[in-house]
Amino acid sequence: MAAIERTTGTPQPIGYTRSPLGVVGSVLRWVALIVATLLFLIPFYLVLRNALSTEADITGVDWKFFPTDLQWGNIKELFDDENVPMARALYNSAVIGILGTGGQLLLASMAGYGLARIPYKHADKVFYAVMATLMIPAAVSFIPSFIVVSSLGWVSTLRGMIIPTLFSGFAAFLFRQYFLGFPKELEEAARVDGAGYFTTFWRIVVPNSLPFFAAIAAITFIGNWNSFIWPLVIGQDEKSWTVQVAMSTFITAQTVNIHQLFMAAAVSIVPLVLIFAFLQRYLIQGVTQSGIKD
Repeated sequence: MAAIERTTGTPQPIGYTRSPLGVVGSVLRWVALIVATLLFLIPFYLVLRNALSTEADITGVDWKFFPTDLQWGNIKELFDDENVPMARALYNSAVIGILGTGGQLLLASMAGYGLARIPYKHADKVFYAVMATLMIPAAVSFIPSFIVVSSLGWVSTLRGMIIPTLFSGFAAFLFRQYFLGFPKELEEAARVDGAGYFTTFWRIVVPNSLPFFAAIAAITFIGNWNSFIWPLVIGQDEKSWTVQVAMSTFITAQTVNIHQLFMAAAVSIVPLVLIFAFLQRYLIQGVTQSGIKD
């Protein structure tokens, strides 16, 4: 039987013919992927389309895929608005995201390594106490946290928004589960050379766990960037507003500034899209490496 040549896809044996059911299944998979992709992109399209439109184009009866005259001036209008300091809000969100992410990685990784590796008779009790904090709704701790922050004079300051959120029980749990599966041979080699737990952690464990750190960093940064309730409570001065708080000011009881709201949303998601694009493989790897181990 003559060989059937294939120019694309996986090489097949000589004489191989693909069944009609296999072709139909492949087509259906591609159709499903295309439909899922389009559904995923619809919100981004709506944000971009409305960000570059006028109020009349957004609220008009006749819908256009894209306005005939794109309003690039909406970007300048957004940053020139004296009532909403968007540039300052972006800066505040970036500072909170970077410092908050770095602090959470430091504390959670050290806590997770200690719970996974340092022998201590009450280690399990400490671990269960950390896990118990995940069952407490965040709203329950808002008032006590606000009282502490207010008594320290940190209201309307970046440290008031960053420091109370530095420790994450969930991140500590993920790090503990990851370190339980970390090769002990590498640590034992360092112990033979006289390294203690602290030195082993920083010189052996951390350099060999950078992909997992990157995954947790991406998740944490996205959470800090999108945080709204706590920055809203603490950031009572407009100079301490974050992006999410600044965006909320476009919706009031009297007016709704739709085109600026969508432009602010488009600007605010750019850092998140870039982080996800560069670190998506670490996100997937982090999920697979954080499974529960005995």
